[in-house]
Amino acid sequence: MKKRTDRKIAIAGTAAAAVLLPAVMVGLAQAGVGVPKGRSEASGNSNPIPSFDPATQPSAPSTSASPKKSPKLPSVPLNSNPFKTGDRSPSADGPDGDAASHGKKPKIPSVSSKYAKAPDGAAITKIEKANSIMFDVTIASPALGQSVKTRVMVPKGWKAKSTKTWPVVYAYHGGNDYWTSWSKKSTMAKVIGPYNAMVVMPDGGFNGSYSNWYNGGKGGIPEWETFHIREVIPLMERNFHAGSTRAAIGLSSGGQGAITYAERHRGLFKYAASYSGPLNITAPGMPVILTSMNRGAGTAIWGDPITARGNWAAHDATVNVAKLKGIGVYVSCGNGQPGPYDDPKTPPHHAGRIGEQLAGVMNTNFVAAAKRAGVPITANMYGPGMHNWSYWNRELARSWPAIAKAIGARKS
Repeated sequence: MKKRTDRKIAIAGTAAAAVLLPAVMVGLAQAGVGVPKGRSEASGNSNPIPSFDPATQPSAPSTSASPKKSPKLPSVPLNSNPFKTGDRSPSADGPDGDAASHGKKPKIPSVSSKYAKAPDGAAITKIEKANSIMFDVTIASPALGQSVKTRVMVPKGWKAKSTKTWPVVYAYHGGNDYWTSWSKKSTMAKVIGPYNAMVVMPDGGFNGSYSNWYNGGKGGIPEWETFHIREVIPLMERNFHAGSTRAAIGLSSGGQGAITYAERHRGLFKYAASYSGPLNITAPGMPVILTSMNRGAGTAIWGDPITARGNWAAHDATVNVAKLKGIGVYVSCGNGQPGPYDDPKTPPHHAGRIGEQLAGVMNTNFVAAAKRAGVPITANMYGPGMHNWSYWNRELARSWPAIAKAIGARKS
């Protein structure tokens, strides 16, 4: 669940306060204290699916906090970083760190491009070959207010001038990590490479959280969800022959992105898979942990957990689990105890232990909510295991046969 929480935790006060305050906040939110009337915060991202893939828009989500009995959250030590998945450092001029651009209205960039543009004017400005099967694509994005990159792994037989389309997997990385992480740290080339499937790995920012940021109710830049859904997908389909049979996968915060994108844009993906994703951000105690850990963004991502509770609920995979009916779903997570790929002497305060324990609580809630909602999913709550790539690579291999079947990918 390293998600947007990917920055160092700075929960003020004692461990007792860190537990009591969330309970008070949730109670106030449920009681409606300090919540403005009128237009729901959740409506900000409720525009129809773009023309390249029309779908029925889901109704407004429930704003109730998820399960009635959520497992107890662990104490989070000061100055720890439990959700880190890479070594990326925050950049003052990146989409997440450029505070001067936050809240500004996206506008079409003044760039020339020989490639077909996205409906909102997003344009490919450069394509570089990373190796024999991978390309690095630079995209001038109105949604982010600057240019960012996406890596594309093409299948055997792919040709730039071909008219054939290919099944495609959109792979979302975790917090504090890069758009190259799936290609460098995962076994993706070994697992998916033999199939006739394309893999698209877009930048998700240092702390983007796979959401259009709330920015005090103003919305605007950075709009990571818009970038991924309304810019990356049509650019891939119009220029790289990506097909309309799509799957979304992600680890940690990218896992939340995969599941919530499938919920918020019904019909866009045939399958969604999350590995150790933060799938219940409104669980008792979680809002205070998340906003405290995101010191650089704070409440800018989803808003205040009380006054903007509708927006938090709109991005909570557990709250919206009923919207996953009709697509394949795979979720997996450990419980934070040292597992087969970990040092058995890892101390309890280790970031990887705490991060997976938090993710484990949220995934447990998600699985229970799916059962109550009658949504069939495949869940592997595998017990001992920490927050790291060793488990995510194993889960990618376990989930891939079902993903391949859903999108029609076959061995070349």
